Amino acid sequence: MDTPAAAAVVTPAVYGASDRPPRGDYSRGGAVLADYTCPQDWASYTPADHETYKRLYERQAAQLPGLACDAFIKALPLLGVKDRIPRFEEINERLRRATGWEIVAVPGLIPELPFFTLLANRKFPVTDWIRKPEEFNYIVEPDVFHDLFGHVPMLFDPVFADYVQRYGQGGIKAHELGAGEKLARLYWYTVEFGLIRQPDGLRAYGAGILSSVGELQHAVRSGEPHRLPLDLLRTMRTRYKIDTYQSNYFVIESFAQLFDLTAPDFTPLYQALDALPDIPAGVLLPGEPGQA
Repeated sequence: MDTPAAAAVVTPAVYGASDRPPRGDYSRGGAVLADYTCPQDWASYTPADHETYKRLYERQAAQLPGLACDAFIKALPLLGVKDRIPRFEEINERLRRATGWEIVAVPGLIPELPFFTLLANRKFPVTDWIRKPEEFNYIVEPDVFHDLFGHVPMLFDPVFADYVQRYGQGGIKAHELGAGEKLARLYWYTVEFGLIRQPDGLRAYGAGILSSVGELQHAVRSGEPHRLPLDLLRTMRTRYKIDTYQSNYFVIESFAQLFDLTAPDFTPLYQALDALPDIPAGVLLPGEPGQA
């Protein structure tokens, strides 16, 4: 059984450069467990919180046709209510039946090993606080809207859901090998900012794109960013920025391709990466066309 963790264990995680401390209450009177999960505390949401969620949902859902992948559009209604922040247990009733996954509340960003471990056990961590009205258009850290709207619908797709679990399993090994940063780039360029080529054109499946009103158009339609075929070595060498639209996107042909790519042992890949320099965000290598 999980037990409340000591304060020295449950500490905020920080990713990227930032001058502000991480959001979220990581103590909650001892309610945060050793794996960083906690009760959602749905009763603490205010009417303003629910209104913010409703406005965000309505604005983003209107942008999806022709830009979001079919799997996402099909699954979005399974989030349930649109006019308030959903209760996680209500979503879990449907999600467990569909793919055996569940969502668990966390107070904010969590360290890589607890994150990988939750994914490996088909548990997706969802930040349970929501942005303030003045942050409506941009927020530095993921909130409940980003995590629910952006990530959870894709977990209803069986193949993609299996990929995310496989990623978590690989992440535990990467952590042991000191390769967590390299593997994190694969997550960034797939789960967060991935593009897929459908018969009717390029579409977004990454949560960072799908939950952003501006980046959705930029990623799929703009001629500015580079779009490259997903290659593990290229992707995991590529740095990224957290405070601007992406200048590189990596494109898959199917979720089965993504799942199959992650089947082999990554140990030789990490060894190869150690011998190669990182590639700055937005840079094309010689011979790369820039538009897959």
